[in-house]
Amino acid sequence: MSDSSPTPPVKPVIAAGAAKRANASVVGMLLAMLSTVAIVLTIVWLNPQHKADTYRQNINVQAVAGHAADTAGFTPVAPALPEGWSANYARWNPAGADGVAFWDVGYVTANDTFIALRQSITANPTWTAGQTENAPVTGTRTIDGRDWELRDKPKGNKSLVLVNGNATIILTGAADFKDFDTLAAGAAKQLNAGGVQPGNSTTKAKDGK
Repeated sequence: MSDSSPTPPVKPVIAAGAAKRANASVVGMLLAMLSTVAIVLTIVWLNPQHKADTYRQNINVQAVAGHAADTAGFTPVAPALPEGWSANYARWNPAGADGVAFWDVGYVTANDTFIALRQSITANPTWTAGQTENAPVTGTRTIDGRDWELRDKPKGNKSLVLVNGNATIILTGAADFKDFDTLAAGAAKQLNAGGVQPGNSTTKAKDGK
């Protein structure tokens, strides 16, 4: 009579040396993972997440404009703006290959959006198009009695352009129209008080917005 009892399973036997090497590999992998995590945490700690306030600087735009006036040949606009606005840079850019020198200020609005103000007395159509991201003219906005040419396109910044005598002022950014109007009104107020060759020779656009 045959014995039908089940054969006990054979347990694999790992040599001591192989087991030691396997354990060493696992420990090494864990140490490598912990080292990577430590490096990442250190980088995050040294480079905190950027917030809008990170970009807020205490730039005295009026003072910088005063220093730039002699070089520019005119007093650059530096409008007084409501509480909550700030400038994160203000500079005079000498003429490059395009021959256009310009006043350049970056404003952070009270709503934590951004608008750049650029002003030049040597502007040309090519420079203006480049500063407005080659956006088409889509209308005008009348702000404090001055007609600003509106240029915008889908999925891009919008711009307001004012030709004041021989000076061109461009506002460009992703802010709301309300913030654009605030900055444009501040610039217009300064021009009305005796800015660069007062005038209102802005080109009329197609449709108002």
